[in-house]
Amino acid sequence: MNKLQVRILGVVCAMLLLQSCSLVPLTGRRQLSLVSDADMISTSFAQYNQFLSEHALSRDAGQKNMVNRVGNNIKNAVVTYFAQNGMSNELAGFQWEFNLIEDKQANAWCMPGGKVVVYSGILPITLDETGLAVVLGHEIAHAVAKHSNERMSQALLTQLGGQTLAAALQQENQQTQNVWMSLFGAGAQIGAILPNSRLQESEADHLGLVFMAMAGYDPHGAISFWQRMSQGGGQSPPEFLSTHPSDSNRIREIESDIPEAMKYYKR
Repeated sequence: MNKLQVRILGVVCAMLLLQSCSLVPLTGRRQLSLVSDADMISTSFAQYNQFLSEHALSRDAGQKNMVNRVGNNIKNAVVTYFAQNGMSNELAGFQWEFNLIEDKQANAWCMPGGKVVVYSGILPITLDETGLAVVLGHEIAHAVAKHSNERMSQALLTQLGGQTLAAALQQENQQTQNVWMSLFGAGAQIGAILPNSRLQESEADHLGLVFMAMAGYDPHGAISFWQRMSQGGGQSPPEFLSTHPSDSNRIREIESDIPEAMKYYKR
């Protein structure tokens, strides 16, 4: 292949990638989107059910009720926010579900379509409903901002040759399954977790504060939560931090976002 052919191929690829971009529904940022929302959600539901079948659900009624209560409060805030901004269609196909599993990891995640898992090991760090609202607001923000779609698109492009999610899954390729579950930090045994970018983390922090405020939780609680989280793992940071780095810069950014979030705060 000569230089001209290489350049032409590069231009064609760039055009295809541009056509495969979409907008983050809440911020307007352009993001790579090679996977349809329908494919993401249907695959999410199947993977979520498989995950639950392989992990023990918590038997602590009080903790389970708290997870469901806080989760539904955040969910209602998200639904209201999208409705107020004329974007309810972006939540099409969501079937919200909140489950607490018995696991010492300090971790939590939300799949596309509103499928949420909280690990019991994070509750000693959240301490109360406000701390849990920080976690769930942040994780749900990742889902509704379609960060998983963006990261899966990047993974398909770089690791699986750009094939579609449907084609990759039809092959029942273990690599594909690992890529999928690694998006959510669903257990270190799966392999390397695909990290959120700093930009995605900032978006999730910002939107999570808004969602928790609308749900009636004081956004100031995010500062103390992230401080506890960064200190909670000693020499080995909690699993949650492998995709959610917590440092002084991040906390300063959250502090700067709080005044705007407080405009949504409903005590």
